[in-house]
Amino acid sequence: MKIMVNARTIELVQGDITDMDTEAIVNAANEHLAHGGGVAAAIARRGGEAIWAESREWIQNHGRVTTGSAAITSGGHLKARFVIHAVGPVMGSGDEEAKLQSATMSALALAEQHGLKSIAFPAISTGIFGFPVERCARIMLDAVRRHLCNDVLLQRVVFCLFDRATYTSFERQLTVAQKG
Repeated sequence: MKIMVNARTIELVQGDITDMDTEAIVNAANEHLAHGGGVAAAIARRGGEAIWAESREWIQNHGRVTTGSAAITSGGHLKARFVIHAVGPVMGSGDEEAKLQSATMSALALAEQHGLKSIAFPAISTGIFGFPVERCARIMLDAVRRHLCNDVLLQRVVFCLFDRATYTSFERQLTVAQKG
């Protein structure tokens, strides 16, 4: 599914984010950039040692990546030139919706700062962090739509969703947003 917002594209695809040909992909990271499981492990495995090394270096230089913020590394062996590591909330940590919105906006801001025209997001925090998929879809899509309404460099934002159920939730929320 694709929609246009301010002459820019929001697209939903079902698949493996490590195969995306966007300039950046977003990693659903933890505060220590440990890449231990889920999409984070898949991205680090596929991207290779560069992602691991740059993540360790980032942590050494800056400390942890706080929830709601993001850090950037190269894409290593991925098609994407960059990986933006966005730290979403753990369900039950408090103020989760605002933290997820902030993580999404932080990733978009880093893409803009690096002059990128395309980015792919997973459904941040919906795996082991336990955030409900439908709420995630609403929050992330709203943040992206609002961002694209401004004068920005990004031309294409893809939500690359791992399974059919997640895709369907995002499709439903995008349809609702488009009508509203």
